[in-house]
Amino acid sequence: MTDIQTIAYRYITLWNERAANRRREMLETNWTPDATYIDPLMSGDGHDGVDALIAGVQQRFPDFRFTLIGEPNGYGDHVRFSWGLGPDGADSPIKGTDFAVLADGRIRSITGFLDQVPQGA
Repeated sequence: MTDIQTIAYRYITLWNERAANRRREMLETNWTPDATYIDPLMSGDGHDGVDALIAGVQQRFPDFRFTLIGEPNGYGDHVRFSWGLGPDGADSPIKGTDFAVLADGRIRSITGFLDQVPQGA
């Protein structure tokens, strides 16, 4: 059985990793090669596509970090968790919920939903 806490923690850690080489290592370890990511604003395929999305978000919000909100939950190969994106020590102005489908304990796909996005973000 997959540890949903670990999956969610590794996911958030990946989005916060600024070193491109370390981020690639994390993708290769924790995501399947054919992994996909999609949300209302962007999508990416494979490690290259997901890495490019993360780099783009980090460039757009250089002083923001991702945090988990609440407790992740799931069953089987499905995990759901909520996150916030904002400055350290402050309430996150951007919030969302992501759904992961796993394969052999690694992320195969993420479908993201944006729960709170301020105008102009």
